[in-house]
Amino acid sequence: MAGKQVFPTKGNLIAMKKSYGLAKTGYELMDRKRNILTREMMSLLDDVRLLRDEITEAYQRAYFALQQANMSLGIISDIVEAVPVDNGLSVTYRSVMGVEIPKLRYDKQEFELTYGLRHGNSKLDYAYRCFYQVKQMTVTLAEIDNAVYRLANAIRKSQKRANALKNIVIPDFEYNIKFISEALEEKEREEFSRQKVIKLNKDRKFASNDHLK
Repeated sequence: MAGKQVFPTKGNLIAMKKSYGLAKTGYELMDRKRNILTREMMSLLDDVRLLRDEITEAYQRAYFALQQANMSLGIISDIVEAVPVDNGLSVTYRSVMGVEIPKLRYDKQEFELTYGLRHGNSKLDYAYRCFYQVKQMTVTLAEIDNAVYRLANAIRKSQKRANALKNIVIPDFEYNIKFISEALEEKEREEFSRQKVIKLNKDRKFASNDHLK
């Protein structure tokens, strides 16, 4: 594939070879980054598949329990208002090949019924406990889902850059290096032939002068 036309000089050839080496190194780094990120993502996907099955069952169980509580007590939104906001969640990050992966820390609160017992019953207590158990699973799933999304996005970008280097940039440099090298070789051959002709003419001139003497 022909790249941008360049002048066939030794300086351009040296610069082109240097850029070519950097491009190949860049491709190797991008390819290595993509492979490492892919392995990281695949390990998380194994975890998320198992967790999704568990959390689906847990949510089904929790919402069924909530439905039973609503049926026995009426709509329990007023009771729910008595449940305190959980502020035990914090976020830190770890870096994988320059990709910031979130790490959620959850300081789990002790299970405690915060509404008055005279307003509830065993069905409400069970529903509350079900959602308490689901909360930790939701935190874990949110962490993994976010990590997978970030890794997948980084893999896509790395693949795009690697493809551009492999299929466009590197072939461009190879074409230009070949073009300059061949042009310089042709120039050297022409110069050699020119010098040979000059030398031959000088030899003939000297021979002619000697003959006249």
